[in-house]
Amino acid sequence: MASRSAKETPPPPQWVQDLHSKPPHKPSSSNIPDPPGYSAAISSKSSKSVKQAAAIARKPPTTEETDTLKLKKSWELALAPAKALPMNAVMMYMSGNTLQIFSIMMVFMLFKNPVQGLLQTQQVFSRFESEGTRGRMWLVKVTYVLLNLLALGLGVWKVNGMGLLPTTRSDWLAWETERVPLEHTIFALG
Repeated sequence: MASRSAKETPPPPQWVQDLHSKPPHKPSSSNIPDPPGYSAAISSKSSKSVKQAAAIARKPPTTEETDTLKLKKSWELALAPAKALPMNAVMMYMSGNTLQIFSIMMVFMLFKNPVQGLLQTQQVFSRFESEGTRGRMWLVKVTYVLLNLLALGLGVWKVNGMGLLPTTRSDWLAWETERVPLEHTIFALG
């Protein structure tokens, strides 16, 4: 008897039965409305025919729409340095004012990225320039340059805080001349 019960397999758990069975049919008179944009006719068709219908129904964008999209994307690129400024400011504040390898690397990266951005301004925006956007791109480029200069200013602030900028009189002592006194005082004993 023991061998007979070992050969009989127990029924599968309920979750396995639920997994292999089809979900119950939803009644058509449901109180829940279909979501906006849902079409029962489209959902019943095959996905291949839906893709073909969408490809046929889509018209190519006009040049004005393309120019507007290019201008929006160029503004996104132009404002990218402004989005990085708060992060860089917090990182510079947290790295401290001592000369350590971490703070030096942070300052190097803070100077490197804006300088690269300034040198590559024309290449960055060349893919967005067309006949329709050429007149409106100058403001985008000026914004990009100003924000990169602001990032460089953050770097100069950090270098000054680290004491690496010669801004005090003691930093220029090598070029100071000794003062020539106008009078000499001699103490007389007597």
